[in-house]
Amino acid sequence: MRFFLLCCTIAATLASCSRQDQADRFLLRQVDMPNGGKLYAEAAVEHVEMIRGLMFRDSMPQDRGMLFLHNKMGRYPYWMFQVRIPLDIIWLDKNKVVVEILSNVPPCPHTKASECPQHGGNQDAQFVLELNAGRAAYYGVQIGSKIDF
Repeated sequence: MRFFLLCCTIAATLASCSRQDQADRFLLRQVDMPNGGKLYAEAAVEHVEMIRGLMFRDSMPQDRGMLFLHNKMGRYPYWMFQVRIPLDIIWLDKNKVVVEILSNVPPCPHTKASECPQHGGNQDAQFVLELNAGRAAYYGVQIGSKIDF
């Protein structure tokens, strides 16, 4: 009987959580920013995740971001096709040191991907962090800053 009650309690708890809440617990990675602030970023590792990025989202909580984990150092320009919110984009080297920052990158207004410009990717990097516009300055991010995740 106790086992049955335990199972019912677990099932009720899981049912009360939204699907997004459940996904968030497993997919978010804590990111420690230069000024001591913390945020949580979705980790994009697979090629499809990297291409999709933050497309089709109308908003993002201020304490969230997306972290792109490339396999190796390289020059990785980003674009804003179908991204609906302005972003700060931060490139980090293999040691998680900031090598490039673009602030307040606007959404691309075009409906064709080929008409959207590429942004950044001028320095060798292995990781790219996207935040809501203005958050890089809020967290004290500068070239040479260390960001841990």
